Amino acid sequence: MKRTTLSLIAGATALAAVTGFAALTAPDGTAAPGAKATTRLPVERVGLVCPAPSTSEVAETLYTSYTPTGTGAAKGSPGRTGQPTALLRTAVNATPSDGTGKTGKKPKAPKVPATVTTPGKPVTAEAEGGSVPALTGSATGALAPGWTVQQTTVVPAGGARGLLGLGCGAPDTDFWFPAASTAKERQDYVHLTNPDDTAAVADIELYGPEGLLKSQFTEGIPVPAHSTVPVLLSTLTSEPARRDVTVHVTTRSGRVGAAVAAADDKLGSDWIAPAADPASTAVLPGIPADATSVRLVAFAPGDDDADLKVQLATATGTIVPAGGGSLHVKSGMTAFADLPDLTRGAVGSLLLTPSDPKKPTPVVAALQVVRGKGENTEIAFIPAAAAVAARATVADNRAKGTTLSLTAPGTDARVKVTASAGSEGGTPMSRTVTVKGGTTTVLADLAPEGLKGSYALTVEPVSGGKVHAARTLALPEDGIPMFTVQTFVDDRGTVELPTAHQDLGVLG
Repeated sequence: MKRTTLSLIAGATALAAVTGFAALTAPDGTAAPGAKATTRLPVERVGLVCPAPSTSEVAETLYTSYTPTGTGAAKGSPGRTGQPTALLRTAVNATPSDGTGKTGKKPKAPKVPATVTTPGKPVTAEAEGGSVPALTGSATGALAPGWTVQQTTVVPAGGARGLLGLGCGAPDTDFWFPAASTAKERQDYVHLTNPDDTAAVADIELYGPEGLLKSQFTEGIPVPAHSTVPVLLSTLTSEPARRDVTVHVTTRSGRVGAAVAAADDKLGSDWIAPAADPASTAVLPGIPADATSVRLVAFAPGDDDADLKVQLATATGTIVPAGGGSLHVKSGMTAFADLPDLTRGAVGSLLLTPSDPKKPTPVVAALQVVRGKGENTEIAFIPAAAAVAARATVADNRAKGTTLSLTAPGTDARVKVTASAGSEGGTPMSRTVTVKGGTTTVLADLAPEGLKGSYALTVEPVSGGKVHAARTLALPEDGIPMFTVQTFVDDRGTVELPTAHQDLGVLG
């Protein structure tokens, strides 16, 4: 990797991250007059959390920070009063993996957190080794709407070998992670990072095929302000190892960023990103064409069992996978299904719908996907993805090895796809794509003209039905088909103002 030298802004206090905040002002900066039910304004401040990328001393991590063009901060709003910023800083404290809250050794700060200075151009930065800490950050003003950070780590050797990719997430209070594991061959850590000035308290629940696992040290886990707590899942339960586990992270107070780092002794490693919120339907987009193993994991969090129809959306239509057209998910239990030879040489997306439309039952779901055979394998995870509502971006795409999958589970949809300028040069390009209902459209020729460095991909619905999207990045190394898949998560770059039904004047 090319080394970029950017200095870390000094200071022991990290940025507090405030997600989805927008000033309640009209575009001219005056108070909203109270008659526009659909008024939307750009967010003025957003926060993101990037977990510690790896414990391997040979790890190489690239951070790509990017804000898309087209949704600037409203004129006269608070985010415009000062210089717009988009900064990452370290979560300065560390705690041990048992979640007791005892302060551990302070990690070494990375030399180069990525800093955006203008919309439309990615900024990259690198860090090496296993002591790179978690990062927290925020963007304000014109850099806030759509700000995204991609964390890509290559571990060429060792037990955590693989390509690990993750879109740094917004802090929240509720997360679901199907496809985790407490099996002996797996080392799965859930990373809890608190970006705020006050402590957070988190709970972790583990659900196996027989239901809730008896756990210890899972309730009331303290996550101090500006700190990160990695928790090894297998240490949380005395029950026998489970290959398929659903993890539920909630907070009693405060907010955290959460992600699961999964490492398999034989298959490789990657991040498990949070799945979409429980819903009666699910779309898992972007299964690679050459996948040698696909395992579906689903969980029903409610009181009712779920009977799901399992279909594959291909380039030509929706089909029923051989031997895997349905899945029964008992309430409170994790279910799984192996789907051998699923894609048959073509990229596809899995669709989950109620077997009986009159009995919709919410579920969460994810896929474990393997490429390669024998010792040359690599693993990745695809969580169920919500539809892109207005706009979504995945940064850190390369000239070779980037594939975009667009899935329209219902009716035909038109979307705008924009490839940004490169981090070191290139001309941005956009195209409009029509995705037929019930199909998956694959684009692999998206690199902007004159590309140097990495670029960002932005997807914006134009008309028609819902669209779900995923980006696959493949970086083969020494015969190992290293890859990672990131689903597109709506950037929530704007917020709708509450409707004012009347003007409340001064009483007197």
